[in-house]
This record gives sequence, structure tokens and C-alpha cells, in this order.
Amino acid sequence: MSDTNASSLPPQHQTHQPGEEARMNPEPQSLMQDYRAAGKLNGKVALVSGGDSGIGRAVCIGYAKEGADVAFIYLDEDRDAEETLQHIRAQGRKAIAIKGDIADAEFCKEAVKTVIETFGRLNILVNNAAEQHVCDRIEDISEAQLRRTFDTNIIGTFFLTQSAVEHLHEGDAIINSASVVAYRGKPVLLDYAATKGAIVALTRSLAGNLTDRKIRVNAVAPGPIWTPLIPASFSADDVEDFGQGSPMGRPGQPDEVAPSYIFLACNDSSYMTGQVLHPNGGTVIGG
Repeated sequence: MSDTNASSLPPQHQTHQPGEEARMNPEPQSLMQDYRAAGKLNGKVALVSGGDSGIGRAVCIGYAKEGADVAFIYLDEDRDAEETLQHIRAQGRKAIAIKGDIADAEFCKEAVKTVIETFGRLNILVNNAAEQHVCDRIEDISEAQLRRTFDTNIIGTFFLTQSAVEHLHEGDAIINSASVVAYRGKPVLLDYAATKGAIVALTRSLAGNLTDRKIRVNAVAPGPIWTPLIPASFSADDVEDFGQGSPMGRPGQPDEVAPSYIFLACNDSSYMTGQVLHPNGGTVIGG
């Protein structure tokens, strides 16, 4: 484990979301260097939104290690996207990065079309892209912020899934990124928490909707994970204390979350749909 095991993180802040991994101190563990693969995704093609950094990057690299070709969507962090491409290709897999905004329904259609034209198929969809904005009072959340958070986190998830589902078949999988805040709430992330609750409800409902097609739909609800979204959302002082309130007393790493996405993408989870996994450092949910 890296320096995030220390009592605190160095204070830091980034002014632009979703944030740059290369600017973080310490950089997250997102390269899956200690992960041992077993060919569980050989011949599969995955599409991951928000795949340029953080959890998305670890998922992309993990999928490549397991034998999948990978396409990922990113907003505008070109340097992070290029590094992720290099790490996927270093596993001997094909990879493409698709730049754009999933809040745009037409972009989602074009992104899926690009994946099909490039790889000829799609087997795994990971809806991971998100944004969050700290606000102390509900009165201070602007209409623009509210709509933007919902556009990215839940409406974008809906658009991308609509575009992808016609290309999925029996045995394929959809995996959504929820959050511990969908269950526990977060007073300063009202709109973000609401979108994550919506993702849980969508996951359960879509799982039932797609059962007859034998397409599994599940979610992962991480706790406090050290990703670029953290310094891009919180003040430098808040970053210093990030994750210390978890039962393990530290933030998690993307590498500690990505195996949940690998499990839900492969046949090991063939009897699971409509479920949520909770890599959150020990917080008990619904117990």
C-alpha cells in the first residue's frame, strides 16, 4: 500500500473536474501491478466511461490483463487518457480512447458505434463517469449545477446504456458505479448522493428488465477512494483528512476496487444480477 496509509494526505486542490491523476500527490495506485490474471475475459470487448484515471483506469487495465480489448470514454484529460492507453496496450490488448461528454445522447450513440466498428462486438459496459460538487447548503446549489450533476452521473449512464444494450447478448454484463453515499448520504454532496441513489435503483430495475435477455446488471458502491475527483472536489484541508473516517482509517486505492468490476464482468458472477458490491473500507451497509 502507498502513502495513503499515512495518517493524512498532503493538502492539495485541483480547480478542474474530473481532475488529473498525474498531478496528485501521492499518485493513486491504479495500474493493477500486483493483480494476477487468469484469462477470465479472453475474447471480450469492454467499454468503460471515465476510464482515463482513478477507478476507471484500474478497471481498464484489469480487464486488459484478463484478456479483454478495451475502449474507454473520457471528458478532456488527454494526458491521463494517453497513459491509460499505453498501459492497456502493454498487456497486449487493443485499446481506443473516445473523447466526449456522455451527457450528450448523440455522443453516446457515436461512441458505441465506434466501439462496434473498431472491435466488431461489445460484451461489457461499465458506467463509471461522474462528477461531484461540494456545497454546504441546499439553497446554494444552482439549477445549472444540479442539472449538470444529474446529466453526467445518471442521465449519461442512461444514454450510454440505451446505446450499448442492443449490442449485448446472453452472458454479457453491465456494471454501474454507485457509491457508499447512496446508502449513507453525504450532507455536502446532496446532488451527487441523489444521483448515486438513482444508479442503485436503475441497476436493480434494469437487471429485472434484462433478465429474459440473460444480460446481467450489477453495481459497485465504493467508499472513499483516492482518485482525481477528490482533489478536484474538496478543499486542500478536506483532502488532508480524506478517508480517515472509514473503519480502516484510510482511503482505498483504485486497485482495491477494480477486482469487484472484474468479478462482475466475468462468468464467476453468473448467478448475480441486480446486486451491489461494497469495497468501502469496512462500512456495513444494510446490516
